[in-house]
Amino acid sequence: MQVHLVDGTYELFRYFYSPRGGHTNGAGDEVGATRGVLRSVAAMLRDGATHLGVATDHTVESFRNDLWDGYKTGDGIDPELFAQFPWVEQALSALGVTVWPMVDVEADDALGAAAAVAAADERVQRVLICTPDKDLAQCVVGDRVVQLDRRREELRDADGVLEKYGVPPESIPDWLALVGDTADGFPGLPGWGAKSAASVLRVYRHLDAIPDAPGQWDVPGLRGAAKLAGTLNEHRADAELFRTLATLVTDVEVGTVDEWRWGGPSEELDEWCERLDAPDVLRTVGRALTDRA
Repeated sequence: MQVHLVDGTYELFRYFYSPRGGHTNGAGDEVGATRGVLRSVAAMLRDGATHLGVATDHTVESFRNDLWDGYKTGDGIDPELFAQFPWVEQALSALGVTVWPMVDVEADDALGAAAAVAAADERVQRVLICTPDKDLAQCVVGDRVVQLDRRREELRDADGVLEKYGVPPESIPDWLALVGDTADGFPGLPGWGAKSAASVLRVYRHLDAIPDAPGQWDVPGLRGAAKLAGTLNEHRADAELFRTLATLVTDVEVGTVDEWRWGGPSEELDEWCERLDAPDVLRTVGRALTDRA
């Protein structure tokens, strides 16, 4: 058994900004992104996905906004995209797919929680977290819990995370704390770049283990250790806060693997396909059901 966990918010943005993603229905509503996501998830079912969950940001703000004033908000999101946040949840629910709409936490947290639940189930052979988001790299475990970038058709296991970021999955929150994450709205520490942070964390793994004095560092080939150490000592509290922002909360209620098994659509799918001008989705779902019969 494989489990597919999809970042619905990422997919919605991806299809909205796709050159061919826009579509206005007969009522004058821009529905292209919702249609794109629905088609994409239906295709996953047609291609054999059996246990699948989609996490969404029902509201953009979360508890992290209370921790850091600059954390990402809904400001600046195109109104035509924002209007589709609830639509994609409703359309996917009509498809019969498990949807986790997040309010106090984020879609990434739900994906991390679901990955942990799936990994604890001995029947699950592999967990595929379908998003290229670097935050989710912290959830990768060996070659059993992996990241799948469906757009680029890239599969990334623990070795792949190390190759891409220079640190193992468990160090990703510490790495993000040092280098920052512009998508989420926190800056990292001045002077710390991706390579210097990776070099230090490959040795010490976590912020807490990095010595205060650069003379105590044993990091081969690292330049500017004194300056980096000084910055870290001056801004350790910020770094620890940024690590908190980057660390996924995995005590989110997402149900069980058995509850994520797709059992077919509801009657509302016909209505949604009509609203989205997507009759092809009904044909795709029909094929998926036939293959399971």
